[in-house]
Amino acid sequence: MKRLFVLGAIVLAGGVGAAIVQAQQAAAPQGRGGGGFNFPPVSAAEKVADNLYMIPSAGGNSGVFVTASGVVLVDTKNPNNGQLILDQIKTVTDKPVMMIINTHTHGDHTGSNTFFPATVEIVTHANTAINMAKEGANPNFNTPETKHGLPDKTFKDKMTVLKGKERIDLYYTGSAHTNGDALVVFRNARVMHAGDMFANKGPGLIDRNNGGSGLEWGTTIGKAAKSIKNVDKVITGHSTVMAWQDFVDYGEVNRLIAAYAREAVAAGKTPEQAMMDFKMPEKFSKAGFTFTGGGRGGPAGNMGIIFGELKPAK
Repeated sequence: MKRLFVLGAIVLAGGVGAAIVQAQQAAAPQGRGGGGFNFPPVSAAEKVADNLYMIPSAGGNSGVFVTASGVVLVDTKNPNNGQLILDQIKTVTDKPVMMIINTHTHGDHTGSNTFFPATVEIVTHANTAINMAKEGANPNFNTPETKHGLPDKTFKDKMTVLKGKERIDLYYTGSAHTNGDALVVFRNARVMHAGDMFANKGPGLIDRNNGGSGLEWGTTIGKAAKSIKNVDKVITGHSTVMAWQDFVDYGEVNRLIAAYAREAVAAGKTPEQAMMDFKMPEKFSKAGFTFTGGGRGGPAGNMGIIFGELKPAK
C-alpha cells in the first residue's frame, strides 16, 4: 500500500491527543506502576537482550529491535511521543526506524504512528487493522493527513518478518484484551512482546467494543503457551520485563476466573457477589497476581464483563 507522508500530520497529532485519550478510556490498560491514564513520561531505553530494548511509559511499553537494515519498533505509545521515542532510539543506534508493529488497536500503543514517515511499514493483525480504521474509533487516523498511520501489512494466524538471526515471528491465538492481540517473538533473543494480552499481573482490561473476551483470555494464552517455544523473557504491555512462566501463569489465572464465573452464573450469584467470593489460589497470589483493583467493569470488576459474555442482554 502506498502512503503519502504529510509533515503536518505531526502537528495535527497534537490537536487530537486529548480526543484519543477520551476515545480509549474504555479500553486503555492500567499504566506502569498503577498510574491508570496518568502515564509517566517516556523514560530511558532499557536493554532486554542483544540489540533489543524496551522504552517504558507514556503509554504501552515500546520494543526497539536494532537490525542491520534499521529499527523495528513495537508500539508507539500515546500521541505526541514520536520524537521522544526517537530520542531514546538514538541513544542505542543511529539507524532509522523501518518498521512498526502494533500489538493492538489502542491509542496508547498506536498513538504516535503518524509521527513516522510513510516509508515506515506498519504491521498488525488483520482484526487490529479493521479496529484501527473504524469510523470514529480512533481520531488519530480519521483524516487524509493521518491515514499513513494505518497498517500496510496484516496477518491472520502467524507471519514471519525479516530473516536469519533477525527473524521476528508474529502470532495470533485468539481474543483476549481485544480480538487482534499480536504476540511478537524475537526468535534469536528468546524474547516476546506480549502487548496488553499481558499488561501486568493485575486484571486485564476486556475491550468488548474491539472483540476482547474475558471468557477466552485464558484459553488464548494457553494456545500461545503451546505453540510458542524457546522464549525466556516477556516484555509486558505496561509493567516490567517478566519471565515466560509469568505469562503462562497469567493465562491459568484468567482460565480459572472464567471457569469460576461460569459456576457463579449457574449458582445464581450476581457479578458483585462473585467478585467478592472469588479467591485467588495461593500459588498465584504469592506470585503477585490479583483480580481486584484497576476500576475495570465498575463495582463487579471484570466479573461483570464476563457475566455479560455468559448472559448477553436480550
